[in-house]
Amino acid sequence: MRDAWTEARDRDAEGRARSARPRDGLGRPLPYGAPGVERQPEGVVRTPRETVAEAQALLDAGKPFHAHEVFEDAWKSGPEAERTLWRGLAQLAVGLTHAARGNVTGGARLLRRGAGAVEEWAAGGAGRQAHGIDVDGLVLWARELAGRVESGAGSVDAGAEAPRLRGAP
Repeated sequence: MRDAWTEARDRDAEGRARSARPRDGLGRPLPYGAPGVERQPEGVVRTPRETVAEAQALLDAGKPFHAHEVFEDAWKSGPEAERTLWRGLAQLAVGLTHAARGNVTGGARLLRRGAGAVEEWAAGGAGRQAHGIDVDGLVLWARELAGRVESGAGSVDAGAEAPRLRGAP
């Protein structure tokens, strides 16, 4: 039985519940009608090179929430052998998102969890530079940022703190 609340929920073309509220650069919902940041389309299949390039551009623009959606697409559509990598990268982006939103505990926890997943994937024989991703640099970045966030070192600017997925430019 459908009630008024269910009827009023936003739905996508397939009928799944999906909020149509605009969001800011960190993925926080804004009031209906407010200008927001365009969302990343979901379910896009990209090559690993395209995934890394698009996610890096979003991270550099201070939009780690949106970068996480790009990584999530790769996690869901990529080969089973790479799922731990893409999941870990998505967790790093969400960790940066939470840290920038001021969520110290969630930010640090996800940064460490993502670093562990990326490290686990590389240790499984995938190598430390697969798809040009600087695994060691990312792990170091995530753990250092998690430590700074927990120490109360101040607010986190998502764009200024964005990691370099392929190492130093």
